[in-house]
Amino acid sequence: MTAPTDTIVAAATPPGRGGIGIVRISGSAVRKIAAAMLGGEPAPRHATLVDFLDAGGEPIDAGLALFFPAPQSFTGEDVLELHGHGGPVVMDLLAARAIELGARPARAGEFTERAFYNDKLDLAQAEAIADLIDAGSAEAARAALRSLAGDFSRESDELAALVVQLRVFVEAAIDFPDEDVELLASEEVRARLEEISRRFERIGRAAASGRALRDGLQVVIAGRPNAGKSSLLNALTGFDAAIVTEIPGTTRDLLRERIHVDGMPIHIVDTAGLRDTSDAIEVEGVRRARAEAARADLVLYVVDGLCGLNDAELASVPAGKAALVVWNKTDLPQALPAPAFAHGAPVVAVSALTGAGLPALRERLKSAAGYQGVEAGVFTARRRHLEALARARTLFELAEARLGERSSFELVAEELRQAQRALGEITGETTSDDLLGSIFGQFCIGK
Repeated sequence: MTAPTDTIVAAATPPGRGGIGIVRISGSAVRKIAAAMLGGEPAPRHATLVDFLDAGGEPIDAGLALFFPAPQSFTGEDVLELHGHGGPVVMDLLAARAIELGARPARAGEFTERAFYNDKLDLAQAEAIADLIDAGSAEAARAALRSLAGDFSRESDELAALVVQLRVFVEAAIDFPDEDVELLASEEVRARLEEISRRFERIGRAAASGRALRDGLQVVIAGRPNAGKSSLLNALTGFDAAIVTEIPGTTRDLLRERIHVDGMPIHIVDTAGLRDTSDAIEVEGVRRARAEAARADLVLYVVDGLCGLNDAELASVPAGKAALVVWNKTDLPQALPAPAFAHGAPVVAVSALTGAGLPALRERLKSAAGYQGVEAGVFTARRRHLEALARARTLFELAEARLGERSSFELVAEELRQAQRALGEITGETTSDDLLGSIFGQFCIGK
């Protein structure tokens, strides 16, 4: 894969007014554009105070010019950055002048895409740039920075290298069938199998935590009226996000809030109480509650501890949906004892009023997302990374089982090759143009 050779331009700072605005230009025409707009080529990697000139030689603005010659630049091409006053008119005029001189408007993410094509970074590192920009907590930002530094890429590359080494043994056994049993039963092969299994476990755990840090958990609070759903939302958020009354049906529409648990974002939706009603507005609220529950990662089904849970209640949770029963109002002396499980769903006892049990609930939420806390090795990850890891691990385990049976060595070699290919998808070593377009299309224009 090779990068295009034309020149692109875009504002690298957000739209709107600001003290400073940056226009970034990358490509083969940068030196020509610099000569026309700046009156000459700036010294490489030095900030130069200069006028930015229009076609008539009149200043558009005055600011700092930074020139990064290829290949020592972010994109691997000649790059020019114009740091001017951050008004939208100034930014538009600077970009328009660059277009007059041969550049074209950049697509979303095209600067980072060119960095990928020019081997300045791999695909996991490129995605980490977007994750760092979008980070919602300090922990998520640190995890994204570790991926940008190459931690995730190194882990996946090292694992792929171990798989390749195992393939070498298997293919040697195919080429020398008289020695295959002894070769593949050797202590060295067993040690390699164990090491690969350990690596899959380690990288899978770190990636799952990283994905939880990035995407968080979509949680819906459901239950019958007056079970304490809105009180639970208020207790989790730490402020009065929802109106709480003793009148059944107070909550009629969806109420969305976002919290962080040890840096992991949790998107919580409080819903209308689930019951049969003739009130048209409440009927619509119940319909929306059920629809939202179907889309959630986890349903917190709140139970009034004074009444307990009847056999039909959890039937309102969509089939196959992960659920956690929250046994509320445990501070009241007449509350029923909370069971360990209710109709197959685990139970956590809380008091939304006093806060009792909330630490245990937060731990359950982290566990449901696969988040094991911020460790030194956690890096940001996406759903596609976890899917690639899962495919690679499944293929490896199939190959391992065949090796144990001492049969179908050709299939073992092919399964290991496919596992290696799946791991290569993480860094972009093996990927499709459609996937690249989808990933970089989600970036900011100018990045």
